[in-house]
Amino acid sequence: MTTTPLSADVLVIGWGLAGLVAASEAAAAGRRVVLIDQEPRSNLGGQAWWSFGGLFFVDSPEQRRMGIKDSLELATQDWLGTAGFDRAEDAWPRRWAEAYLEFAAGEKRAWLREKGVSFFPVVGWAERGGYGALGPGNSVPRFHITWGTGPGIVAPFADEVGSAEDAGTLTILPRHRVRELLVSDGAVAGARGDVLRDSAEARGVASSRDVVGSFEISAGATVVASGGIGGNHDLVRAAWPSRLGTPPKHMLSGVPAYVDGSMQAVSATAGAHLINGDRMWHYVEGITNWDPVWPAHGIRILPGPSSLWLDATGARLPVPLFPGFDTLGTLAHLRATGHDHSWFITTRQIVEKEFALSGSEQNPDLTGKDIPLLLKSRLAKGPTGPVQAFLDEGEDFIVENDLETLLEQLRRAPGGDLLDLDHVRREIVARDREIENDFTKDAQIGMLRSMRSYRGDKLIRTANPHRLQDPAAGPLIAVKLHVLTRKSLGGIETDLDGRVLGDDGTPIARLYAAGEASGFGGGGVHGYRALEGTFLGGCLFSGRQAGRAAARSV
Repeated sequence: MTTTPLSADVLVIGWGLAGLVAASEAAAAGRRVVLIDQEPRSNLGGQAWWSFGGLFFVDSPEQRRMGIKDSLELATQDWLGTAGFDRAEDAWPRRWAEAYLEFAAGEKRAWLREKGVSFFPVVGWAERGGYGALGPGNSVPRFHITWGTGPGIVAPFADEVGSAEDAGTLTILPRHRVRELLVSDGAVAGARGDVLRDSAEARGVASSRDVVGSFEISAGATVVASGGIGGNHDLVRAAWPSRLGTPPKHMLSGVPAYVDGSMQAVSATAGAHLINGDRMWHYVEGITNWDPVWPAHGIRILPGPSSLWLDATGARLPVPLFPGFDTLGTLAHLRATGHDHSWFITTRQIVEKEFALSGSEQNPDLTGKDIPLLLKSRLAKGPTGPVQAFLDEGEDFIVENDLETLLEQLRRAPGGDLLDLDHVRREIVARDREIENDFTKDAQIGMLRSMRSYRGDKLIRTANPHRLQDPAAGPLIAVKLHVLTRKSLGGIETDLDGRVLGDDGTPIARLYAAGEASGFGGGGVHGYRALEGTFLGGCLFSGRQAGRAAARSV
C-alpha cells in the first residue's frame, strides 16, 4: 500500500458548499490549496447541490417589491426567539448569529450577485411559527430561492475552484478519506488517511469504501468542512435528545450516505471541542422517493398551510402545528405519540397550489432556469411534473374521489390499522363545516386566510380555502409522512474566524472548521431551531470566514 506525501498552504477537508467557499477564498488570497473529499468528483458541491437553493436575506429588494417590511431588528428578534440560546456553551453560537444576521442584512446579497447569483422574485415564508411575537418563527417571508436552485448556488464557487485548479494553485483530490489530523506541538499540521478505490458512481449514489493506498498532507492551515451525521441513522439515534421523545425506528434519509459524521471523532481526537450534539433538525413531511438515488432516499414536501394534519391514530395536530409552521415543535409532538408516521388529508387543488418538493432534482423549472416551464408548472392548472409523478408512483399517496373510499383505502394502507377512521371522518366533516363561513373558530382556517393577504402566498403557495369534500377541488388525497433526517445543528466550537476551539476555550493553532461540521458557525448558530428553513447561508458565511482567516494565518 503506497503513501502519497503532499503539502499545501491551506488544506480543506470536504467539498460541500462551505468547503468550496473556504477553498475559493484561500485560493483568491494567493495560497496553495489542496481540497479533498472521500467521494468521487461527481459529488463536488456535496449536499448543497441537491438543495432547493433557499437563502435567507433581511430587507432585500425582493422583499420590498413584494410589500414585505423587514429589518435587522425584527430578524434578530425572530432568530433569538427561534434559537432559544440557553447554555453557557452558546456564547460563540450567539455571537455567530449576531454576525450572520448583519451579513444577511448587509453584504450577503451583493456578494452573491457579484458572482452571478440571482433569485426568484417571489419570496417564500418558511417556519411561520404561530406563537407570540417573541416566540419561534419568521414574522415575515424571508426564503429567497436561488435561480438555478442548489446547482445555481454551488456553481460560482465550483467555477472559482476550477479556475484555481487550472491555474495550478489548487489541487482537488477525490477519494481521500481523512483518518487523522496531524498534530505537532499543539498545532494541526495537516492530515493523513486512506485513498479509496476510484469510483464511477453518479452523484449521490453510495460509493465503495475499498482502500487502495494512503496519503499524508502537510499544511500551514487546515479547514474541516465535512458536513454532519444525517446519513448515519445510528449516529442520529445516539444523539437524539429526550426532549424530542424517542428516536424513530423507521426514518428516511434526506441526505446521501456519505454524510456520515466521520470527521467529528477525528476532530475531537485532535482536541476540538464538540458542543450541542443533541441539537438537530429533521423534517416530518418526508415521503419515500419512488426513484431513489441513495439508500432510504426521502423527499420533503414543502407544504402550504391548508392540508389537514393527523397523527398516526387520526388525531388532529394541535395549534399551531399546521403545515409549514414549526418543524421542530411538530417533530417533538409526533414523537410523543409513539408512532413513526403521520398523515396529510388534502385535495388535488391544494396539492397543485401548495405542494413543492425540496431538492434541485424535484424542481426542473427553477434548476434549469426554464421560464416557459416555470410558467407552465407553477401557474397553469395541475401539479408540477415531479409532484404528479409522486401522485402516480409514490407509495405514500392514496388518491380517491370520495371520503368513504379514501377511508377504506387508509384502513388497508401500511400503518392504517392505527387510525380511528370514525374520528378521521369527524375531523374532515367538522373542518368542512367551518370553512363554509367567513367566520371561524378554527385557527388553521383563520391562518390560511391570513396567508392569502400576502401576494406571494396567494399567487403560488396558498390555495383558495375550500371544503376537502368539494368535488370541484378533488379528488381527495391522503399522504403518509415519515421523519426525514437532515441536519446537525451542533458541531465543532469555533470563534468568529472559524478557528477551532479546544475544551479550555482556546484556539487550536492552524485548525479551522466551517459548515455543518461547525454547526454552521460557532458550534450551533441556529440554537435549537433553524429559523431560515435553509442551511446554505451558514455554509456561505462560515466557509468565507474560515477560508479568509486560514489564508491570513499562513
